[in-house]
Formats: sequence, structure tokens, C-alpha cells
Amino acid sequence: MGKIVLYLAVSVDGYIADEQGGVDWLGGDGSQPDAPGSYPDFYKTVDAIVMGWSTYHQIVTQLSPGSWPYEGRPCYVVTHRQQANQEGICFWNGELTALMDKLKAEYTGNIWICGGASVAGQLLKENRIHRLWLSVIPVVLGKGVRLFPDELPQSLPLKLVDTQQSNGIVDLIYEKR
Repeated sequence: MGKIVLYLAVSVDGYIADEQGGVDWLGGDGSQPDAPGSYPDFYKTVDAIVMGWSTYHQIVTQLSPGSWPYEGRPCYVVTHRQQANQEGICFWNGELTALMDKLKAEYTGNIWICGGASVAGQLLKENRIHRLWLSVIPVVLGKGVRLFPDELPQSLPLKLVDTQQSNGIVDLIYEKR
């Protein structure tokens, strides 16, 4: 059975994007500019990817236009839009929890919640995330798109299972207690 993993970059003050939705602040501090960080090793553990429409749209229009960065991994885009599926990309407009149940039953590796705040918030509220892997970027934004929703129905006790550091970025890896 697959595990649902929220793997995201976050500013020191808890934002996943600036006020305009931009992520050009995602670099480290320059102390190890050639370090690969945690992403390559994490990506090897991923069987399927889930993201919201805004994240998908940002990838295809700004971050990687013309080249899908997740080739070879099934990707599910959660949206209310009626969109035709593409090779390797399924546009899901059903219940998010139903999608998670389907993917957990279908895959044995990690199901990566790639973005964004709405999808992550819904899954946190439903207590569906097994592991939070937060790459804390050395920047304070002050404003922007918050990772965590304003309210959760209950607290989510976590256990720190690992830390990593590279280029000033600190990875905090938590599992549910």
C-alpha cells in the first residue's frame, strides 16, 4: 500500500509561494551551489504524483514549458475544470479522498503531493498525509501562499524521523505519531 507524502519547499515563515504565486526564491544560500539536495533521492521513491490545477498550470506555462518534468510517472491533477487526459496526466475532478484511496491501493511506493496549498490543506484536514517532507528555504517572505490552512479540525502530532542539509536548505522529515 502506498504512502502519501507531502514533499514541498517552504519559506522559513511557512509560505510555499510569494503573493503572486511565484517561486523564484527557491534557491539555497549559495554555500553549496552544485549540491543536488534531497530531490533526486526522494524522486526515486515516487510511484505517482498529485497536484492541484495551479501547480500544474505554473509548471506548463512558467517553470517547464514544452517539457513535462515528470515523464514516466503517472500524474493526477486535481481540478474542477473539464480537461481531456493526456499521456501520463489524468485530470481528476472527483473527491480528493477517493483519489487518495485509489492510489494507495494501486501503488506501493510514495504518492507525492507535489502542490499546492489547497490540495495539501484538504489532505491535512482529512488526516491523510503519512509523511511531511519540508525543505525549508533560507528566506523570509512575509506574505504569500501559506502551506498550512488557517484551521485544522484537530492537531496533527508528528515525529521527526530525519533531517538533511544542503546549500542552506534544511529538510525536515516528519511522520504522523
